[in-house]
Amino acid sequence: MSLPRPPCCSPPSSPASAFLDRRSGGSGETDYKGIHMLLAGRYKSSMWTENPLLRDAGAAVLTGVAALAVLSFWELVGNRALLDQVHLFLLSLCSNSLHFAFPDIELLTAFNLQKLCRKFVHITVGLVYFLMWPLFSADDVYAPFLASLVIAFNIIKVTLIGLGFVKDDGVVNSMTRNGDRRELLKGPLYYACAITLTTVIFWRTSPISIAVICNLCAGDGVADIAGRRFGHVKLPHNPEKSYAGSIAMFLSGFLASILYMCYFHLFRFVEENWSMVIAFGVTSLAAAIVEAFPISKRLDDNLTVPIASVLIGVLVFYYTGAKNLCCMNGDSSYISATCLESDGISRC
Repeated sequence: MSLPRPPCCSPPSSPASAFLDRRSGGSGETDYKGIHMLLAGRYKSSMWTENPLLRDAGAAVLTGVAALAVLSFWELVGNRALLDQVHLFLLSLCSNSLHFAFPDIELLTAFNLQKLCRKFVHITVGLVYFLMWPLFSADDVYAPFLASLVIAFNIIKVTLIGLGFVKDDGVVNSMTRNGDRRELLKGPLYYACAITLTTVIFWRTSPISIAVICNLCAGDGVADIAGRRFGHVKLPHNPEKSYAGSIAMFLSGFLASILYMCYFHLFRFVEENWSMVIAFGVTSLAAAIVEAFPISKRLDDNLTVPIASVLIGVLVFYYTGAKNLCCMNGDSSYISATCLESDGISRC
């Protein structure tokens, strides 16, 4: 038989229990919304400093380290001597039973491996950089600009190498088609500038940033790989493009956009609904169509794909009622994943 506990011996109530008791009105029922609010606030205060500038500076450093690790890996893989060794190894496989399973293995020359490496750089660098955006604070004053510094430093590096002031064979081999450093001043430079402008102008609360980066990185990158492998049937209006490449661009850009929509929705940066899915599909389709136009002979895909994604994306997402199409509109209601409101969890 348990004895009643004297009032003086009652365990002290924690701030959490007092908070949840106020949220439940003393009824004793668990308020899961209140729990989520409390955990969100505790996560915000324990993981990062309350100073937005310091937090964003730390997040920029971590983002730079992640991007540098990806670039360093592909620079190592893009080393010509290493590719020659891989090529010799693949040729040795042609003399055994693997040649029956992989009849096209002889086509993997060192030159083709270098092109494949270049496309992997194109795909992974932007997506890994994009993956780090939730590390930054809810303050949109410092965050977009500090995040863009990571790519801005790479722009300076690529420009210096392309102009011949700095020699870096790893960068040249992993980012160019023919091993010519001057190619860095075209596609790779446009690629970096497009991501930088997307970061500053749209940032993570805009679905436009998802559409631009996913169509540019995943869509355009996979399109080239699929087009070279399966692009036997060319487009009638552009013999340099294929049906396989255009379809692969649409599907990969669209699927990557959906995945990042779900990812950013976990932090309440963007909405998650069927209207957004349809809008991403229309934007990816438009980017794939523009990429297939003969205009790509005069303008680089790293220019046409982002421009098409922005122009079509703004129209489509505005029509569907999406919020915060531009981070410079002064509306910060959708910026923070952990902001609290008196009536529940904000849809931010």
